[in-house]
Amino acid sequence: MKNRKVYISGDLVPDSEAKISIYDSAVLLGDTVTESTRTFNYKPFKLIEHVDRLYKSLKLTRIDPGMTKDEMIEVSENLLAVNKETYGDNEDCWLVHNISRGLSITGGNPTLQVSKATIMIYTQPMILLPWAKFYKEGCHAVTPSSRVIPSQSLDPRLKNRSRLFYTLGEMEAKLVDPDAQSIMLDIHGNVAENKGGNIFIVRDGKLITPTTANCLEGLTRATTIEVAKSLNIEVIEAVIQPYDLSTADELFMTSTPYSIMPATKYNGLTIADGKVGPITKKLLQGWSDRVGLDIVKQAEDQLHIH
Repeated sequence: MKNRKVYISGDLVPDSEAKISIYDSAVLLGDTVTESTRTFNYKPFKLIEHVDRLYKSLKLTRIDPGMTKDEMIEVSENLLAVNKETYGDNEDCWLVHNISRGLSITGGNPTLQVSKATIMIYTQPMILLPWAKFYKEGCHAVTPSSRVIPSQSLDPRLKNRSRLFYTLGEMEAKLVDPDAQSIMLDIHGNVAENKGGNIFIVRDGKLITPTTANCLEGLTRATTIEVAKSLNIEVIEAVIQPYDLSTADELFMTSTPYSIMPATKYNGLTIADGKVGPITKKLLQGWSDRVGLDIVKQAEDQLHIH
């Protein structure tokens, strides 16, 4: 295993030696905000936008990171440069930020920041194997019984590391189909998101996605909307229900690692003719053109390697 460097609160250390305290609020409370950026051709995609959203989450959680946005970007780009030699010519990676409030006092006042924030930044290989076959086949999207946390309890725009409800939902979906990808609903029965991405349908040539009232305003979602508009595809943000997914012409999800993941089944029902649709393919090509890399080929090449 390649010993990559990790940035922890001002220090670059080998990832095998990276440690935080068991009393860190990340461990005790899941009190951590996060961002996950990926590279294309080893260049970070929308890093400025990711860091900007990270600082909005920091503001809302009242965590002082002790550095400016520009400094955060600088240390992030430096970490990518330091680790570059551990990646192959055609290999991309995650660039992940996790920032906690720092040390916490068990049973005490959880709002107090009794130490400097713990800043954790690392890179990991962009392994696309879990999704690679879905570009051509489409996945089976399944709605679990668990619901997303209501926005009245936790605003979905605040990107945090408390992911237990997503994990439970994914487990429930995989009871139906081991390869299933979850699509979660809110407490009103409206389509929300999945464990790490947004939902889109195509109906009558128009692209429709849930409003951000009940889901994360994903940067991949935003990029997909930008690509669609550049291709003169109308985009509508609306409240949608499972009925709309079942009867859609096309269905797909968007997320940082895979960009677009087509779905050809929903809760056991075939979507349209059961094939990846033309607009989904057009958007995937638009994505590839935008980032200068064949997204589908990169994923499928990993299948051949393994």
